[in-house]
Amino acid sequence: MIAVVGLSHRSAPIDIREKLAATPELTHRLLHEFVSQPGIGEALLLSTCNRVELVLVGSEGPHGQEGPAARIAVDAFVSRAPEARPYVYCHHGAAAVRHLFRVTASLDSLAVGEPQILGQVKEAFELARAAGTVGGTLYRVVTRALKAAKRVRSETEIGVGQVSVPTVALDLAGEIFGDLRGRTAVLVGSGEMGESVARLIRQAGARLLVVGRSPERLEELAWRFDAHPWPWDKLEEALVHGDIAISSTSAPSFVIERDMVARVRRARRGRSLFVIDLAVPRDVDPRVHELDDVFLYNVDDLSRVVASTQHHRRLQADHAEEIIAYEADSFARWEETAQVTPTIVSLRSRLRATLEAELNRSLRGRLKHLGEEERTALRAMLHAALNKMLHEPSVRLKQAAAGGSDEAEQLAAALNELFQLDCPVERPSGDGSNAPGLDEVDGSTPAPDSASAETSPATTATSAALGPTRPEAHEAN
Repeated sequence: MIAVVGLSHRSAPIDIREKLAATPELTHRLLHEFVSQPGIGEALLLSTCNRVELVLVGSEGPHGQEGPAARIAVDAFVSRAPEARPYVYCHHGAAAVRHLFRVTASLDSLAVGEPQILGQVKEAFELARAAGTVGGTLYRVVTRALKAAKRVRSETEIGVGQVSVPTVALDLAGEIFGDLRGRTAVLVGSGEMGESVARLIRQAGARLLVVGRSPERLEELAWRFDAHPWPWDKLEEALVHGDIAISSTSAPSFVIERDMVARVRRARRGRSLFVIDLAVPRDVDPRVHELDDVFLYNVDDLSRVVASTQHHRRLQADHAEEIIAYEADSFARWEETAQVTPTIVSLRSRLRATLEAELNRSLRGRLKHLGEEERTALRAMLHAALNKMLHEPSVRLKQAAAGGSDEAEQLAAALNELFQLDCPVERPSGDGSNAPGLDEVDGSTPAPDSASAETSPATTATSAALGPTRPEAHEAN
C-alpha cells in the first residue's frame, strides 16, 4: 500500500512547515527512522519551501483500507513537531498515487506550472535511493509520476511563462516599485534558488549585490550576472544600500534578525526597505515587519500575487488534470494486476513442468522414432495448447485484481490450494538497488513486466521447445 503523509502550503502556515523542513543530511537519517517503523518497507521524503511529504510503502488494512503503517508514519512524522499534527494529511492507495502525480506535475504547487518541483522530486528520489529506502514499488510509482509530469508539460501550456517562486517574488517587487531599473537589490544566499533570482533581477535591469558565505560561489555569480559580491560579515552594510532584499539560504535559523534591521533602518534615514523571504525555514525574523518603513513578505504572502497571474494556467490545468487522472488510474490498475502475477507464473510453471515431463517420457518410449522436425512441431503444439488453456484464467485473475475487491485474493488462494503452488498473493516488491537512476530513464517508467501482457498462441507456437521448467517473467500470460 502506497501512502503519502505530510503537509503543504495548502494545509499549514509557514511557521508550522518550517518546523518539519529537512536538509539532505537530516533526510537521510529520517528515512532510516521511518523504515525502521513496523510495516514500513520503503520511504521517500520530499522537503521544499511549500511542502514536506513522506511517501511510503507499507502494509494495508483489510479490504484495502489504511493500514497501521500509515498511522505509525503520521506519529513518526510529527514527533519532531507535535503542534503540526492538526495540519498533517494522509492519503493512501489510489488517492496517494494521484496526489504524488499531481505534485510532480506542479498541479498542487503555489505557482501552478512551476518547473522546479520536477527537479525536487528527482532529487528526493535519488536521496532515498542513496539511503537504501527505495524498493520496487517506489521506483515504479516515482518514475511513472515523472513520465506523467513530462506529458503535462509537453501536451499543455501550463508551463508557458515559466512561473516559479522566484518569478512571483520579482512580480511582487515590480508591483511595489514599477520599473526596477535604477533600483538596488540585495540577494542573500548563493544557492540554486539564489541563482534563479539573480538572473531575473539582472533581466529586470536592477543593480545586484550578492551576499554569501562562499567566496568562490560569490565570484562566479558576480561574473555571470554582473553583480557585486559582498562577504557574509558585510550583510548588514549591504542591506543599507538596497531597495529590495531577497533572502534564500538553507540556514536552520534567522540570518536577518530584528535588531539588525532596526540598525539598518536608522542608517537608511527613512528610505523604505522591502524584504522578500523565500526560505523555509525562514531566513528573516517575522518581527521585522513591525518596524516602520520595513515591509516583509514570505512564501505564503506570494500566493496573492500568484492568484492574479494564474488565470491562463488554471485553464490549462483542466487538461493537465485529465492527463494525471489517466496516468494515475493506469498505474493503479497495473499495480493491482501485478499482485496476481506470482500465482500466474507459478501455475504456468507447474503445468509446463508436467507437460515437459510427460513429453520427455513419451519421446524416450513409444515416440522415440520421431525425428527432430516432428519433435519440434510437437513441442510447439503443446506450448500453444498451454497458452490457450491459461489465457482465460490469467485474464480473469487480472480483471478481478483490477476490480479492487477480495475476489482476486480468493481466486489466487483457490489456485494455490488446488495446484499446491505455495505462492501467496503479494504486492510488487524489490529493493530497487539495481534499478537505473532517473537520469538514465529520463523521467520515464520501465516497461511493465512482460508478465502483464498477453502472448498470442500464434506467436508462441513458433517456439522450438517448451523451454526450461523454471518460472520466468514471460510465462505469466
